[in-house]
Amino acid sequence: MMTFIESIQQAVQYDFILKALLVGSLIAISASVLGLFLVLKKYSMIGDGLAHVSFATVAIALWLSASPLVVSIPIVILASFFILKLSEKASMHGDAAISLVSSFSIAMAVLIASVAKGFNVDLMSYLFGSILVISNFDVAISAALSLVVIVTVMFFYHDLFAVTFDEEYAQAVGMNTKFYNYLLAVLTSITIALGIRIVGTMLISSLIVFPTVTALQVSKGFRMTILIATVISVVCVVLGVFISFAYNLPTGAVIVLMNAIAFALAFLIKALRR
Repeated sequence: MMTFIESIQQAVQYDFILKALLVGSLIAISASVLGLFLVLKKYSMIGDGLAHVSFATVAIALWLSASPLVVSIPIVILASFFILKLSEKASMHGDAAISLVSSFSIAMAVLIASVAKGFNVDLMSYLFGSILVISNFDVAISAALSLVVIVTVMFFYHDLFAVTFDEEYAQAVGMNTKFYNYLLAVLTSITIALGIRIVGTMLISSLIVFPTVTALQVSKGFRMTILIATVISVVCVVLGVFISFAYNLPTGAVIVLMNAIAFALAFLIKALRR
């Protein structure tokens, strides 16, 4: 235990660890705030699909020597709109639309990587996440956009709540449900594009799903579920960063493992209450 505590004390002396904690915590809050809306609307897998789109955009950005975030965010937003349009116009269920866009994006990423002479180290870091390459620009834009996501959800909370629980009723009383669905898609796209830097393409959707389903095991109120999910998500990110540093493990995988342990504990608590 003392060794781990000493590792934490050593870790906080490094600038890249502090950046990872700040960016990771902000993304964790954004993902967990959005997670309940997406899970209840049965759109939780959109995170996985958009992560694959984001991976393809990162491959394009690295190929063109451009900033991955600058390239990723607008394209991922457009991809989320395309998924919604497919669901609306092509008589296609949400999971099918997500799968279609996801598989196409992965194919594009592989082709681009092949043209660019293989998967280089930078691209692989986006596949599995890396806290070592978070720049000051990443910190600034992640902080700004995460705050935009959080404030937007707070501002439109009651409308998003109504659309999430009964979209048909919300539409019947005159709400512009399409606007709120697209708003959720934009906020999710931003969070996904930011999050793959910490946990990677393969694991980013877990930041949306795990804290929410964990919180649902121990809470029934909507607001309380979001609050618990947020706390769980931030704690798992902080523990994941410190444990990965102390034992030289991949950060993204450790963060997801912490979330899995939290879910197992919450599920056990729920089972014992019965």
